[in-house]
Amino acid sequence: MLQRTTSTPQAAAPAGACTHTDTVATFFRALSDPTRLKLLEFIIGGERTTAECVAHAGISQPRVSIHLSCLADCGYVSARREGRRLLYSVGDPRVADLVVLARALAADNAAALNCCPRIEPASAEGGDS
Repeated sequence: MLQRTTSTPQAAAPAGACTHTDTVATFFRALSDPTRLKLLEFIIGGERTTAECVAHAGISQPRVSIHLSCLADCGYVSARREGRRLLYSVGDPRVADLVVLARALAADNAAALNCCPRIEPASAEGGDS
């Protein structure tokens, strides 16, 4: 006898939405580094120079530049040149919404996240990669 299975229909992806799971995973992977997340949250507060980002992150300028380049390459921040300085700002306002939502979700699930044996905890000191 054949068993009939019913599945919940999946909602259609919004127009322009990425349907490639690997791309979405890469999107989150770019945010998984504590230093990049710290820099992104700092930039969400307003346009920042590289020097301000270095002071905020407390790591070397070359490391900060690598992280900022990653954030810019992934579309989280935009950079504009003003004389010899680069100024960074949020590339898409939805990024700020995402960070606020992620913070709320993490707070609501902190106990489970801190006890998850399958995911290595992120370390702010070790996140300088």
